[in-house]
Amino acid sequence: MNQLEHLLGQEWDISPAGGATGEAFIAEKEGQKLFLKRNSSPFLAVLSAEGIVPKLMWTKRLENGDVITAQHWMEGRELSQQEMNNIRVAKLLQKIHQSDPLLSMLKRLGKSPLRPESILTDIETGLSSDVTDIPIIKQAIHFLQNNLLLIECDEKVVCHCDVNHNNWLMTETDGLFLIDWDGAVIGDPAIDLGILLYSYVPREEWNQWLARYGKKLDAGLEMRMKWHTVSQLVLSIQWHHRRKRYEERNELLQKLEALLMVS
Repeated sequence: MNQLEHLLGQEWDISPAGGATGEAFIAEKEGQKLFLKRNSSPFLAVLSAEGIVPKLMWTKRLENGDVITAQHWMEGRELSQQEMNNIRVAKLLQKIHQSDPLLSMLKRLGKSPLRPESILTDIETGLSSDVTDIPIIKQAIHFLQNNLLLIECDEKVVCHCDVNHNNWLMTETDGLFLIDWDGAVIGDPAIDLGILLYSYVPREEWNQWLARYGKKLDAGLEMRMKWHTVSQLVLSIQWHHRRKRYEERNELLQKLEALLMVS
């Protein structure tokens, strides 16, 4: 915090912005407001240039080597669950998935495409025994193993990997942004599409939503979305279990059970 005050000047009021990492801050001075983050990825500059996140104002390096980025603070709110069915969400996700600059930058940063085999291996080797003993987790792993060969996809795009409604920012000036890109990968667009559709869009409206996004729903896409949604739920269940967040874990277990019942 002292380093930030030295960087900006004593007239700025700096406070933590919350979040899991503790690396984000809000700086205010005479009606000006900035969102600061320590050691953001260079990917942020491309996201800003593409209009996916609020505008990047400047990047500065501290004496200890840390890099601070400042974005224009946008007053706004997260989307409601109902608003995730909005055409603007579909169009922004389409823009992200079709962006060559985003894909090129992640490749330059050393990211290689995320393969389903790698996801399955992480699950098979990374779950604690008390999680794998849960019957619905065993059923999920069998589903992932049995359908691995059915989800090959040549299309590789930049995926956000956490498209829940809390990460969509609607500003007071009617701008729409997708924030919190720390988990971005190169992979099958079904990674994002599956969790969004299963979480927020009634099944009978999937065709309409995907038409806005620019895809047709077929059996192949549906299997890929289900596979990736199951895998993300399993990994999230392990994450919450390790942190003894049992209420959240149990909610996800219920979601996983309901998903596996869908034919």
